[in-house]
Amino acid sequence: MNVVLSPDEIARACAEAMWKEDDASKGLGMKIVEVRPGQATLTMTVQPHMVNGQRIAHGGFIFLLADSTFAFACNSRNERAVAAQCDIAFIRPGKLGDVLVATAREVSRNGRSGIYDVRVTSGDVVIAEFRGHSRTIAGTWLPAADEETKQK
Repeated sequence: MNVVLSPDEIARACAEAMWKEDDASKGLGMKIVEVRPGQATLTMTVQPHMVNGQRIAHGGFIFLLADSTFAFACNSRNERAVAAQCDIAFIRPGKLGDVLVATAREVSRNGRSGIYDVRVTSGDVVIAEFRGHSRTIAGTWLPAADEETKQK
């Protein structure tokens, strides 16, 4: 009997498949909170090795969190996607011990191109705003030939 997965179940299954191979995100202590079609939320706690000479979160680590969240959002429909272009605006500094929450949402998806916005926060404070442009590539996260990947 073939199981038919909903779009949310497909998104979660794709995230699980990606997570198994994502040593960078796991190595930085990121955690997946939620993944839905075109959306994702990840968290990361600012650790001592992530602060710079100003004693604030190094922008590269904030970018990494936003980029990883973007990746989970744009790979949520069982199509492999990579970043084509990304930019970030740093609004406020992250601090040692802050739990950063990155939330990605799909803005546009047309053909092989997508645009995603990611907001990084600490509590109610906006730390950064990120925009990523994705491009789909060959391949899928789940077995494409299986009936189980078909949407309800």
